[in-house]
Amino acid sequence: MIRTPEELHERVAACSACLNGKFEGAEGKRAVVLCGGTGCLSSNSKEIREKFAQVIHEKGLDDRVTVNQVGCFGFCSQGPFVKIFPEDTLYRMVKMEDVEEIVEKDLIGGEIVERLLYVDPVSGEKIQRQDDINFYKKQHRIALHGCGVIDPENINEALGSGAYQGLARALTMDRQEVINEVLAAGLRGRGGGGFPTGRKWQFAYNEKGDEKYVVCNGDEGDPGAFMDRSILEGNPLAVIEGMVIAGYAIGAKNGYFYVRAEYPVAVKRLRIAIKQATEEGLLGEHILGTDFSFNVHIRLGAGAFVCGEETALLNSIEGKRGMPRPRPPFPAVKGLWQSPTIVNNVETLACVPYILRNGAAEFAKYGTERSKGTKVFALGGKINNVGLVEVPMGTTLRELIYDIGGGIPNGKKFKAIQTGGPSGGCLTTEYLDEPIDFDNLVAKGSMMGSGGAIVMDEDNCMVDVAKFYMEFICDESCGKCTPCRIGTKRMLETLTKITEGKGTMQDLEDLKELVAATKNNSLCALGQTASNPIASTMTHFMDEYLAHIQDKKCPAHVCKNLMQYKIERDKCFGCGMCAKACPAGAISRTDYVAPGKKLAAMAIDPAKCVKCGACMSTCKFKAIIKE
Repeated sequence: MIRTPEELHERVAACSACLNGKFEGAEGKRAVVLCGGTGCLSSNSKEIREKFAQVIHEKGLDDRVTVNQVGCFGFCSQGPFVKIFPEDTLYRMVKMEDVEEIVEKDLIGGEIVERLLYVDPVSGEKIQRQDDINFYKKQHRIALHGCGVIDPENINEALGSGAYQGLARALTMDRQEVINEVLAAGLRGRGGGGFPTGRKWQFAYNEKGDEKYVVCNGDEGDPGAFMDRSILEGNPLAVIEGMVIAGYAIGAKNGYFYVRAEYPVAVKRLRIAIKQATEEGLLGEHILGTDFSFNVHIRLGAGAFVCGEETALLNSIEGKRGMPRPRPPFPAVKGLWQSPTIVNNVETLACVPYILRNGAAEFAKYGTERSKGTKVFALGGKINNVGLVEVPMGTTLRELIYDIGGGIPNGKKFKAIQTGGPSGGCLTTEYLDEPIDFDNLVAKGSMMGSGGAIVMDEDNCMVDVAKFYMEFICDESCGKCTPCRIGTKRMLETLTKITEGKGTMQDLEDLKELVAATKNNSLCALGQTASNPIASTMTHFMDEYLAHIQDKKCPAHVCKNLMQYKIERDKCFGCGMCAKACPAGAISRTDYVAPGKKLAAMAIDPAKCVKCGACMSTCKFKAIIKE
């Protein structure tokens, strides 16, 4: 048990030496680490790790090679990952059948298994080290500190990477000094709103009361977002430390993690970290020999998107229905059980230990004038390098999409990027060189949000994209206020009408009115920002709306009612594979034989076609097109 700052210092030094020894191959030992994030676990990372342990044991290498798990490497589209220390060799897309070869060739023979190395798509070069891959070159990990490096279920590795040094420093400071440090760092809430974290803490600190609370918002609900989940899976102790520092700063004794139940790996590792920290005396009574005591509790959410709104989240913790409360009073004044409460999301709290450990100036040297530090993005959609990215604020969209993301697959043209999830907006090619920060994204019609970034190419219909997000919002609206409950439903009905080819010009005017009504009159941010995808797509892609309404065509050939499949008969070889694949019997042979072909061409009956696309995916000659 760690009882004093001196004991913590000694323990950290010992753990650091042990961790560095693993990386540097102390005593001639080698280490095999595997990604233990949800993405890689779904691709059998756990089974691969067990296979490594088995083969290493069979080869008599137990005393020379260790095997363990780490958090997310970030480059999700290339997982599962296996990393070998001390050579720092990174193997990607590893399968069960590759384990024997890696052990025989690399761990025993000292030979790199080149076929499992990452291949640069431009140069064709095989890259051995993680830091030499373009995906990682422009990243800087603060919130993701320790992820992909330490075993998230081993507190000693967390301590070896710097855990609890921030809290140890904070406990030597006055509470106001801690708040001042966070204010000086310029940390803003990473959950979406971007409110200055130090100011929120200051409000709660100024409130009188014996009972105050810190709440960690882990109810990450944006489609395609997995930033908070990965942090909790990769380094849960960093978030716990951030919560304890926040508790000390405002004078709280209890903290609550609100994490959605759909994150079982994150919840499991969080429980383990809490248990280990408590056993070590880093949670509970008289932390590090001071008068400060702090306990942590976990509450599981049922997956309601609206519970990402802080007052709805507080209601849920209290056992009530997750619905927003009118504000003011704000939670910092009257929050959990009517006591002063600060609500910060996972990424925000993960940044706090870095600030206290390294100083506000070190954090503030990254980013822009009004948006300091880094931001984690879940980069997905039509992008070559899908994954988790942490970049300094001020990085441009072009750098994010092309330098880190590797550009658009299959030579397609970039069309837009949706930032901020369902509450955000679409940014087009004209904004590629804009710096990413809180205020700039809002000024351009989008928002930072929690960090989802979905890339779209020329094959995406932007009216359909707006409809997709509105379907999500309608499902997730709590229904408490009329503007959101009715307004989102009316917007969805109008968008559906347009995508079915039944839209009119009046529908565009109706949409504009509904956008303004929901934005100005909804109770919480869910309703207030629900219309952002519609507003941004109407601003940048009005030509697509007009094509749907006036020409009754979908330019991207996505909306089924406005497109049809056609066989170009001069390209058709008459093989008949498309007819065999068609579930509706809509394809038959014609009498026409194209020049140079031996069999008569096939044709599609539009009246029978169900537009499933099976024929197009089956045709080897690319003779089937969408119109």
